[in-house]
Amino acid sequence: MTTDLSPGRRTDLGVLRLQGVQITDRGDHLVIRSPHNPLFHWGNFVLVTGGDPSDADRWLGVFATEFPDAEHIAIDLPRMPDPAAYAAHGLAVETDDVLASTHLPQLRPLPDGYAARELRSDDDWERLIRRNVEDNLATGEHEPVGYERFSRDQAAGRRALVEAGHAAFFGAFANQELVADLGIVLLADTARYQSVGTAQEHRRKGLAGHLLGIAARWAADRGAREWVIVTESTNPAGRLYRSLGFAEAAQTVQAYRARPGGATE
Repeated sequence: MTTDLSPGRRTDLGVLRLQGVQITDRGDHLVIRSPHNPLFHWGNFVLVTGGDPSDADRWLGVFATEFPDAEHIAIDLPRMPDPAAYAAHGLAVETDDVLASTHLPQLRPLPDGYAARELRSDDDWERLIRRNVEDNLATGEHEPVGYERFSRDQAAGRRALVEAGHAAFFGAFANQELVADLGIVLLADTARYQSVGTAQEHRRKGLAGHLLGIAARWAADRGAREWVIVTESTNPAGRLYRSLGFAEAAQTVQAYRARPGGATE
């Protein structure tokens, strides 16, 4: 079943499997559960693989049956549905661009005044959590207590991947402050990027381009021959990824409604 999925969702499931999620095949859909991180919306969702994606009543019923206590709704669809079918239930239909390259992505130079390295120590991971929490406080996007719990659960899962040799996370530092970061997970000969982010005041300086390049080389040294990154279709970061050698591979489609005040990763 997963061989028919786009590179984005195929690698999503690959990363989730490494993190110990539960994946149940129901024939025309998969049910994905992350008991270790219940606030991770895209770790607790329904992935539709067959049937009519515009049948919102059917898929909302499936989600409600599988996740009766969930306050969010997250349904991955195989193609674009009639958005009005989901809007009638208060859900937005969103798209992500799946970009891939079979050539080693470019490595941009590290700007002056910064240092870049892998995240390894307890302090490194705490800095990552703190940066995410501070960014959320600045934007007010998510309820603070729940978001910090989500961030800590997510960091613990990612650190476990690093310690098992499946992944690496890299950061750019200015005066010992973590100001940009991303991860990469190795799935056989495919490498999937994770959570590219730069603090607002350090953007447009080339930090992400440098981290993307060093992460690509970490994966290449371990056998990667394909690199995959997923970004919201409206995210201007897509221009950077394309400039480094990535090209459109697919588009993913989701019907989604966040838990009010909750984490939405």
